[in-house]
Amino acid sequence: MAKLILTHEVTGLGEPGDVVEVKDGYARNYLIPRSLATPWTKGAESQISAIRKARKTREIATLDEAKATAASLEANAVVVQAKAGESGRLFGAVTTGDIATAVEAQGRKVDKRKIEIGQAIKATGEYTVSIRLHPEVSAKIAVKVVPA
Repeated sequence: MAKLILTHEVTGLGEPGDVVEVKDGYARNYLIPRSLATPWTKGAESQISAIRKARKTREIATLDEAKATAASLEANAVVVQAKAGESGRLFGAVTTGDIATAVEAQGRKVDKRKIEIGQAIKATGEYTVSIRLHPEVSAKIAVKVVPA
């Protein structure tokens, strides 16, 4: 088992700054190469506190504020324009960055790392995307992909 400090949020594992124990292969082949985690050392305690401090400034402070943000996001569908062929198939795919930009155009700021698409969006149409606003609050928003 390898002991790691998470530097980014990993779904099902933890938040940035958390110290987790995972199997060696998962750490060596997935988490560390993708810069999602760093090896734990005794001197890393200051690094953990810096990560937690940065996370606190980014995240929505209260549960009530997160619920209000979720309600406002769910009320409006987000429209994303993408280059598409005749059949409606996209040239590429819609990314979390594209969705975050479309949400920001509506007046809300959302971190693209908090958006979970599920299956890749590679065609025009309507999709449902989840945004983690708070550890206890997740918003499901409608994303409409239209040809540019």
